[in-house]
Amino acid sequence: MTDSGPKFKILRFLKIIIGSFLITTLVLCTIASIRTLSLDVNAGLHLAHWEKTNNISLVIDLHQREELLANFKEAIRIPTVSFSGTESNTTALLEFDKLIRKAFPTVFASNLVHHELVANYSHLFWVRGSQPDLVPYLLLAHIDVVPAAESDGWEAPPFSAKEIDGFIYGRGTIDDKGPLMGILQALEYLLIKGYAPRRGFYIGLGHDEEVSGFKGAVNIVRLLKQRGAQLSFVLDEGLAVLDGVISGLEGPAALIGISEKGSATVKLSVSMLPGHSSMPPRETTIGILAAAVKRLEENPMPRLFGHGPERGTFEHLAHKFRLPLKFIMSNLWLFSPLLGRVLERKPDTNAFVRTTTAVTMFNAGVKVNVIPSHAEAYVNLRIHSAQSLEEVQNLIESTVGDHRVKIELIEGFDPLPISSSDEKSFGFQIIKKTVSDMFPTVTVAPGICIGNTDSRHFKDLTNDIYRFAPIWFKPGDPQRFHGINERISKKNYEELILFYFSLIQNCDIAKLPEPHSSVHEL
Repeated sequence: MTDSGPKFKILRFLKIIIGSFLITTLVLCTIASIRTLSLDVNAGLHLAHWEKTNNISLVIDLHQREELLANFKEAIRIPTVSFSGTESNTTALLEFDKLIRKAFPTVFASNLVHHELVANYSHLFWVRGSQPDLVPYLLLAHIDVVPAAESDGWEAPPFSAKEIDGFIYGRGTIDDKGPLMGILQALEYLLIKGYAPRRGFYIGLGHDEEVSGFKGAVNIVRLLKQRGAQLSFVLDEGLAVLDGVISGLEGPAALIGISEKGSATVKLSVSMLPGHSSMPPRETTIGILAAAVKRLEENPMPRLFGHGPERGTFEHLAHKFRLPLKFIMSNLWLFSPLLGRVLERKPDTNAFVRTTTAVTMFNAGVKVNVIPSHAEAYVNLRIHSAQSLEEVQNLIESTVGDHRVKIELIEGFDPLPISSSDEKSFGFQIIKKTVSDMFPTVTVAPGICIGNTDSRHFKDLTNDIYRFAPIWFKPGDPQRFHGINERISKKNYEELILFYFSLIQNCDIAKLPEPHSSVHEL
């Protein structure tokens, strides 16, 4: 009898704990279920009453189709390769200048368009609007491409623009001559039809984006700053329409990049006196450096999924997944850690989870019987939006943890600011409307670019930079970007032209409409 009191109290305490746990679980499940059924971040301005703009329609006839494809193919055949920050094919860049003047005569002759060369090979167009009080925007693209060789395994020579099964193959078809030629072709057609914009806009064509844009884009920015320009938004290359690429997603999705990961190149080096291989020290420069590199690879940067724009991507797409993924995607406030662990298992999705670390170069040794006096490795990092360059440097130093390893930052920058994507975001909503009007079955969502573009140089001129072109990617297509067999279908190139043709006209409204209904509070 004497033990019954304490036992009763313990049982009562356990019941309270278990009961509290069950009640908490029930409440969380109820909230999560309601959210799964009601979350619709895509409602936005879909049903709102948009200002009428009386858009000009575009029907491309057979002659025009032949002409636009011929011009595009000629652009692909010009090898405008950037090899490094100091070496590019300037002969090809001059040839490309001649091509666009020949292909788009109305653009260069129109009194609405002012054109100028920047840094000898880049181009800046100003298309004057009839209402100067409307803040202008910028359409951005780049002329240069990365190197390509047929010996790498291309199905067609990379600068041949050869047609195979309705696709045009060639370096630059995706990155970035498709969007570039599409923008200029759209403007050419608009001007021919007598179009005069209400809202003025710029077109910037950089010539060295593939080597960081320090001559082209940077000088375009300098000119605009000198003229006191401020931009409503910038639209550059970046993300695309993904069809069957995201596992479990029903239907295609257009991802509009609202930020870019930061970047850093770090050099690790070890130095000591050289020696003969017959009398090796306990540790060599190579061994010390290899151990440091191994520590970096075995201890990845912290998991940050859900703390950056990637959360908005999955919440916008949640309704296009089936259960149980729909339940998880709709409740990232609860499941972010779980989803992060799943995504980090694959390299392509791990990039959304954290700052990635890639050892890209390792150099040491000059002779087989000499202990090298110096060993060095280069590490490339792509910095998650929730981290800073300084934080990443500190983590590298603590992970390496060896005073014999010298750590130097070669170059780097913080992640780009996150652009707006809500109902009041003019640029995002105009891009979204243009995509939705063209492709009604496509879900539009904000996204994050894991690579970098020229648009990062324009962050002082606008708060809103978007990275998107309606290029359709099927499974396997993302690997063509900077890889072998880069290609675009003839149909998709025509869609690029139609997209920019509509986008320019859609920008002519003075302001966005009031939303039809409030978005679910996230």
